[in-house]
Amino acid sequence: MNQDERCTWLIRQLLREQRWEEQIEIPDQFSQRQHLLRGLMNVRPPWPMDPKWLRIQDDYLQTELNSSVISEAATLPELEPGISLWQGDITKIKADAIVNAANNALLGCFIPNHGCIDNAIHSAAGIQLRLACQTLRENQKMPEPVGQAEITPGFNLPALWVLHTVGPQVRGVLTSRHCEQLAACYTACLQKAAACQLKTLVFCCISTGEYHFPSQTAAQIAIRTVRTFLRKNDEPLKVVFNVFRDHDAQLYRAGLGCAEEEDNR
Repeated sequence: MNQDERCTWLIRQLLREQRWEEQIEIPDQFSQRQHLLRGLMNVRPPWPMDPKWLRIQDDYLQTELNSSVISEAATLPELEPGISLWQGDITKIKADAIVNAANNALLGCFIPNHGCIDNAIHSAAGIQLRLACQTLRENQKMPEPVGQAEITPGFNLPALWVLHTVGPQVRGVLTSRHCEQLAACYTACLQKAAACQLKTLVFCCISTGEYHFPSQTAAQIAIRTVRTFLRKNDEPLKVVFNVFRDHDAQLYRAGLGCAEEEDNR
């Protein structure tokens, strides 16, 4: 199968599984079929899946990944000892682990093609990630508390592992409790990475998207928490702060002492 054929075959199987063949028409354009496939994967419950489907899905996702530019966390320049900043798509960086800003159900985002990082990570990893998260959910028999961290394989991501953490939601005024909870998210991920002897860990901007934590305060908490941990931790661990927006990149550069000087010429 080529990539077009894989995409179409995967869509047909998902439509048949949900009995949606008569309700959803497969588009003619490949880009539209890709969009439909991602949406169908997003809404699929964590049911067991036929190994053939998983194999073809993996071929499809790996082909997409191989056509992308992948950055190496280990080789990124450090702005401070053990700390780097990288602006880009967190699903396109090779590392021991990346951090996912999860919801308390731990199952990923069920909104088709949503722009949140939870959706992006689950879409790039494949449906196995939701299945692995379902196992975590069943074992703990309760929603994931704020400020902890769980680990799963990365499946089709270039990262070997994914650390899932639930950040605080800010509705209204930011409180000291919100700040403590966000710091706990970073600490829990760092402790999990150290316990698993990981060498590179990539953080997203936890809680600053759908959970509305103010970006500037979040960056300050992230930098302070990571600095403190690295000073106390004996095991080598390189931390990468991943940002997507220019505004967040500026906040982290300033916080890490790398603000660009104004051109006074």
